[in-house]
Amino acid sequence: MKFKYTGIRVRNLQRSLEFYTKTMGFTKVIEKGTMHAGGKYMQLQDTESQQVLELNYYPPGTKYYEEYCEGSELDHIAFQSQNVPEDYKKLLAAGATPAIPPWNEGNFTLAFARDPDGIWIELIGKKLKPTKPKTNTTTHKKKTP
Repeated sequence: MKFKYTGIRVRNLQRSLEFYTKTMGFTKVIEKGTMHAGGKYMQLQDTESQQVLELNYYPPGTKYYEEYCEGSELDHIAFQSQNVPEDYKKLLAAGATPAIPPWNEGNFTLAFARDPDGIWIELIGKKLKPTKPKTNTTTHKKKTP
């Protein structure tokens, strides 16, 4: 696994976009969209440090909406994974608690766990192709009398 970005929860996506681009030096929007559960996100990159900040907005009525309160600003930290289901098991075995088990969304597999202090960790990786069961390639010739 390798560190990918930090995600923060925002109350107003446009206001936060303007603040982080005009004031904090994030000059490049590298990805944006709507999550499967209805939330909206934008990933911003600082062109100097290459660090990525993801702004997450969950409108009222969406699955992960919660009343915004001080302390809920850090949404999650994300790690790129080559095998999300295996790394998820690894996190749980190391003391993390399950948050959202692995699922496929588009071309990606994602999962969330909470570290021992409750901070959400996202694992994200390319959707794994299903593996075909190995078959015996040896052919048997029927003996004729």
